[in-house]
Amino acid sequence: MYQQIADALREQITSGKLEPDAKLPTEAELRDQYGVSRETVRKSLAQLVNEGLVVSARPQGHFVRRRRPMVFRPQAEFRKRPYSPEMDAFTTEYAAEGREPRQEIEVAIVEPPEEVAKRLRLEPGELVAVRKRVRYLDGEPFNINDSYFPLALVRDSEIMRPEDIARGANQVLAELGYRQERALDELYVRMPTPEQVHRLDLGPGTPVGIHVVTGHTAEGKPVRVAVTVLPGDRHVISYERQREEPNEGA
Repeated sequence: MYQQIADALREQITSGKLEPDAKLPTEAELRDQYGVSRETVRKSLAQLVNEGLVVSARPQGHFVRRRRPMVFRPQAEFRKRPYSPEMDAFTTEYAAEGREPRQEIEVAIVEPPEEVAKRLRLEPGELVAVRKRVRYLDGEPFNINDSYFPLALVRDSEIMRPEDIARGANQVLAELGYRQERALDELYVRMPTPEQVHRLDLGPGTPVGIHVVTGHTAEGKPVRVAVTVLPGDRHVISYERQREEPNEGA
């Protein structure tokens, strides 16, 4: 029965009958309407919360979640920097949409996770510099962007400072002699780790997309691994592709 209640409320939400920020019927109203127990009503509401359709705001009740997804464009990192003298690419793009972007940046020297060490082809014991960022829109943590660099390459550079780099870390790498000429993109979808749940304040049952980029120089040397964690209820991943003209005579 709790599934039937959840299905009925879900249909009202997806059809627009219950609009964003609308208050759902109270637990008492739902009990009377369906002739079920309090526990059954709570299970149906919990399911909608887990699906990301509803938010619980006790003691006021349950409300339809307002969604304003971020469009994540992996190809955007190859645009010319800076977007503006005062603001980085993320801040500029979303401020132009009338939203309130900000980010928190931390820099640390760490032993790399195994998957990062493998992609960077590091020797055992080699350390990396990591720039950890949580990006916010309208006060809500939207995604994580952690970039790893071999420490030997960036030790005395701007990459080690916990502040925005207007022209981008990729340009700093280029100035150090490690221009990235190609990148390998990998996309994974899974449930988040406890650390990611904490950093992004994720609700129960929220899957995440993981975008891993490994940047290589023209000689094939890997110099950067960027791991972006994208909550599934907050993002649209948008790729742009262009048809390559076939070679003459092909």
